[in-house]
Amino acid sequence: MIAGTYRIKRLSTAEEAARIVDFFFSPDSFDDTRHTPGEEEHFKTLPFRAMRGESVFWYVTDEAGEVIGVNSIAENEQRTGGYSWDYIVVHRSHRGGGIAAALIESMMAYLRQIRARYVVTYTCDLPPYETIQRLFVKYGFRLAGRLPDYYYDGEDRLIYARSLN
Repeated sequence: MIAGTYRIKRLSTAEEAARIVDFFFSPDSFDDTRHTPGEEEHFKTLPFRAMRGESVFWYVTDEAGEVIGVNSIAENEQRTGGYSWDYIVVHRSHRGGGIAAALIESMMAYLRQIRARYVVTYTCDLPPYETIQRLFVKYGFRLAGRLPDYYYDGEDRLIYARSLN
């Protein structure tokens, strides 16, 4: 799939996984770089676990082949058609150009194809996360819950859900 001059690909090799890990830890990916120990572990391992079928990753490259966007989902532990949407991140200098929308559309097309029942996602409640909160609502997700002090003291986890039936 092409979004403008960008290519969306599905992760399939260790080299691609390593490039995604590098992007996750680059200064141009996440706005909040105070990652929890668990997030750091996810960033290092989830792309490689996708190669074993434990999750699905899409990534976007620019004309030079640099990773500038990533999106990932995984079926939940019940294996009954529910999915967890873990990470969507777009390079700072490429935001606002439709990359996130194209990644989400690729994800939703995949979920329709496999007849997924629902998607759950989450984010922090702090002001730097307001953009992603609005994005979730724009794509039909509803706020389903809040876990106080989840990430760190004073940082709640907001849980969003969308039925696909």
